[in-house]
Amino acid sequence: MNVEVLWTNFLQKIKEELSSLAFDTWFKDTKLFKLENNKAIIVVPMPIHKKHLSDNYEEQIKFILNTITGNNYDIEFFLEEEIKESTIKQQIEDIPTNKVDNKINNNLNSKYSFENFIVGNSNKFAQAAALSVAENPGKMYNPLFIYGNSGLGKTHLMHAIGNYIVKNSNKRVLYVTSDQFIQDFIGINKKDNTGTNFNYVDFFKNKYRNVDVLIIDDIQFLGGATQTQQEFFHTFNTLYSDSKQIIISSDRSPDDLKLLEDRLRTRFCWGLTVNIFPPDFNLRVEIIKRKIIAGNFEKEIPEDVIEYIASNMGNDVRQLEGSITRLVAYSAIMGGTSITLSLAIEALKDFISKGISEKNDIHRIQKVVAEFFQISVEDIRSKKRSSNIAFPRQIAMYLCRNITNESFPKIGTEFGGKDHSTVMHSVEKISQEIKVNKDLDNIIEKLKKDIG
Repeated sequence: MNVEVLWTNFLQKIKEELSSLAFDTWFKDTKLFKLENNKAIIVVPMPIHKKHLSDNYEEQIKFILNTITGNNYDIEFFLEEEIKESTIKQQIEDIPTNKVDNKINNNLNSKYSFENFIVGNSNKFAQAAALSVAENPGKMYNPLFIYGNSGLGKTHLMHAIGNYIVKNSNKRVLYVTSDQFIQDFIGINKKDNTGTNFNYVDFFKNKYRNVDVLIIDDIQFLGGATQTQQEFFHTFNTLYSDSKQIIISSDRSPDDLKLLEDRLRTRFCWGLTVNIFPPDFNLRVEIIKRKIIAGNFEKEIPEDVIEYIASNMGNDVRQLEGSITRLVAYSAIMGGTSITLSLAIEALKDFISKGISEKNDIHRIQKVVAEFFQISVEDIRSKKRSSNIAFPRQIAMYLCRNITNESFPKIGTEFGGKDHSTVMHSVEKISQEIKVNKDLDNIIEKLKKDIG
């Protein structure tokens, strides 16, 4: 289609969607210069048009062009005088295209989606935030920082965001682990057959900075890699300044990433930080049932077996899924016998003992204490000093020391990076107070029973 005819069709369509004032101001005097290499080069009358159209109408322009031509185009705006200059030809050739992206896999796992992410009270806020980012990448919460223990669904949500964006837009998405980022950064120091590392540097920058959405998993493993942190800092700044979406996950909150530079941890808090909590009993039951349906197992698994697993396994979703696989395999090995509660107890006895011991960790104690005093785990791990938070925090530290026998520094780290002397003071204070305060002693005993 002739570019003039195409642009006439475009203007007619966008005029229907805008007010007369908006159309006359921003689109009436524009022209389509060229469609080439998946780029649409649009001529605008003044510099202000370049910024305003890019900031406010770029996605709308892309959509209408796609409707007319059936193709997706990256948009570039130029002034008439820029087009006339002989250097513009070289300038256009140098505009980044999707060519490099064709060589770089987005690394997304298609099996992870919002549709098969099981939502409960412990993760519904994180799921809602993730969907908001997927629907408006770079515009809503940027960066999105998701944290929580291993096996709670962080990676699932991150892939779901990426898959949703790829399916519903032409944006370039890249998912990597922090380990992959480190390895790619180390590769910059390699030299090619020309004796330089220019090709490796170009590859790295194209891979990480020529994207619309960067998803990086397990950011805590950048700790200690000082030079890699510096490069990630510059990559972060480049993407953020261009309104590109950044999504990060970690096993702990930004404040607890003590091995990362302060300037990085500060930037992680610029957008939205969400925590995924361990699944409660009802969510564990639902996860197990979904796993059974997805596995299409020949044998029926009774409700009492499902509830037994949900009640006794740890909070790791992978462990819950693994218990079903083990149970079905055990039944087959035993000659195809029916799955009963007694069979489940025998098949999972090693798993169950592991799950029980995992309930007595620091995170479990924090959760039980937080629920008892009707505050959040984040409050307990925070630096807040109000009495309704400080006192439960001291009790939680006391229980961690007495139940897990972890070191004071280890406990302090899990409470938002508190100094070991703070933990020692808290343990000593509660130890002395329960000797004279019967009500507190009763509370401690009840919490111990709840912890298991």
